[in-house]
Amino acid sequence: MNWQNTYEGDINMFEYLFQPININGMILKNRIIATPTGDDFEEKAKGGAALVIAGHAIVEPGKSSFSSADEPYLFSKYEREKTRERVLKIHRGGAKASIEIFHGGQDARVKDYAIGPSGFIRPDGVVVKEMDEQMMDETLGWFAQTVQGAKKCGFDSIFLHFGHGWLPAQFLSPHYNHRIDEYGGSIENRCRFPLRILEIVRKAVGNNYPIDMRISAYEWIEDSIEFEDVLYFLKSAQKYVDTVQVSSGIDKIFEANVHCITTNLEEAMPNLKYAKRIKEELDIPVSMVGAILTPRMAEEIIGKGYVDMVAFGRPLLADPYWPKKAMQGRPEDIVPCLRCLNCYHIATDHWNVGCSVNPRYHNESFIPSEMDIGKANPRKRVVIIGAGPAGLKAAITASDRGHDVTLIEKKDCLGGMLKIIANEHHKEEVQRLLEYYRVQVEKRQIKVLLNTDANPKMIKQLNPDAIMIAIGAKERILPIEGIENEKVILATDAIMNAKKLGHNVVILGGGSIGCEIALELAEEGKNVVIIEVTDLLAANANLLYREALRQKFLLHENIHVLLNSSCNKIDNEQIWYKDKKGLEQTLQYDNLILSTGLIPQIDLVEQFYGICADTVAIGDCIKPSSIMNANFEGFVNALNV
Repeated sequence: MNWQNTYEGDINMFEYLFQPININGMILKNRIIATPTGDDFEEKAKGGAALVIAGHAIVEPGKSSFSSADEPYLFSKYEREKTRERVLKIHRGGAKASIEIFHGGQDARVKDYAIGPSGFIRPDGVVVKEMDEQMMDETLGWFAQTVQGAKKCGFDSIFLHFGHGWLPAQFLSPHYNHRIDEYGGSIENRCRFPLRILEIVRKAVGNNYPIDMRISAYEWIEDSIEFEDVLYFLKSAQKYVDTVQVSSGIDKIFEANVHCITTNLEEAMPNLKYAKRIKEELDIPVSMVGAILTPRMAEEIIGKGYVDMVAFGRPLLADPYWPKKAMQGRPEDIVPCLRCLNCYHIATDHWNVGCSVNPRYHNESFIPSEMDIGKANPRKRVVIIGAGPAGLKAAITASDRGHDVTLIEKKDCLGGMLKIIANEHHKEEVQRLLEYYRVQVEKRQIKVLLNTDANPKMIKQLNPDAIMIAIGAKERILPIEGIENEKVILATDAIMNAKKLGHNVVILGGGSIGCEIALELAEEGKNVVIIEVTDLLAANANLLYREALRQKFLLHENIHVLLNSSCNKIDNEQIWYKDKKGLEQTLQYDNLILSTGLIPQIDLVEQFYGICADTVAIGDCIKPSSIMNANFEGFVNALNV
């Protein structure tokens, strides 16, 4: 197949997305903004974004950082040169450079006390002082100094963070602001200090300098600021700013954070309803951030006039070259973001920050860009056994390096566990990833042997120089009396045959897969019981995904959870289990789904060693893990051949 002809790109595919726009004299070459997520600003610029926000600058040293009281002030004497480098790197990539201006307010990491709209003592013991006029004047002075520093350093614009529960948003929101003076109570009063910030910022940078501002349209908590109040503020604020970026949620509150940076359990473009209304009400350009998942989505909302620009955080971590691929008419080559939240430090408490689909993210110091992997010399015959995420990534990478690749898969199609997961509810992102892999394999004309059960004799006949074993894991079956009952099925079979399940379903195992199956069946109207031996559901999921699942579970009265419980017997009518008190109980059931984890296939893996010296096992076959680890291992091991 001649893929160049089959996948010939249409450079006019996204007409509106790649129109220029003038923001107070700053001409952007397209409508794509890279948000201040991650540290590889230069690659985002090279990837085609028109405006790259180069991280954040704290406003008030020792009083405004969300990470450390010792965070450097970017415009102090001995930080300026490094800060200037951010500008130069972005300009080198062909984009305009901006920087986020940030003040954490009451949630800042401090050495003595924090400041905010209202006084209290934080759970960590830090005193938060209610800002008086003197404190306000001091903070306003720091805002002026900071934005002047950004302008002097060469940033083409600034990005004021007035959302996500940080200092300006704390004054705006009744959740934080409990004042009874002229800065609290009515929305007119709650706007007063944020508007003073905007006024002094505009005065500090002058009229002919672009100012952007992010706002949370809704905070996703019970005492959230009302959207009409946000509109009131924006109508007053627009005389000071040149454009506004619409977001939602609060960063420091888990229940609201999963609406700030959404998981795959939420709809695409959740902020669109707010952005459309804001666009109708304001006289300045409006951008939107949040789960704009494809170029087609971006093109449509700009073309219909709902927004003027689109902002991307995680999609540009997954693929920094997203804009360039779209511009060239190659959307099928964009690596899709899974919205898994592994890239967000809060989700993993800094234990395992990374990207499920981009091995380079957070590993930039030692993992090359896929654009820079280079050609191997000499060219080798590489055999990859198993076409799940690890095997597919390895095959694509090895092929890009110039190797002769043979990919062997015992099933009748590519994907491994991905093709199972893609059949679940809320897994459109995994469907896109699976399609991406399949297209990339086809484009590279990689030799694929489907319906082929590899064995050592067959592999020897291929005379490989290198072998990668990626045969995946198998589902664990616990030694429970009666488990061979025909009403008992594996989790993978349940996912592929969900419509055939009875009304009363019991799921043994409350890991992330078990919980996702439970949610899907509950959404279909079935009565679901989860039996989990530990005291925590979805313990293998990251903290934010677990919170998102919890919120979805609360919407369904037909999901029942039995923690600290274990199943010990099954017959055709009942399931016997021990509850958290150790008492034996029974459940009537139509089907029991086994979702008790995966186990490696060491015995099958071992048989392929010794055929050639360069042999490695990757992915779940040696240690069941995640798409992120499978993708990483596939990529780096292909680089080693």
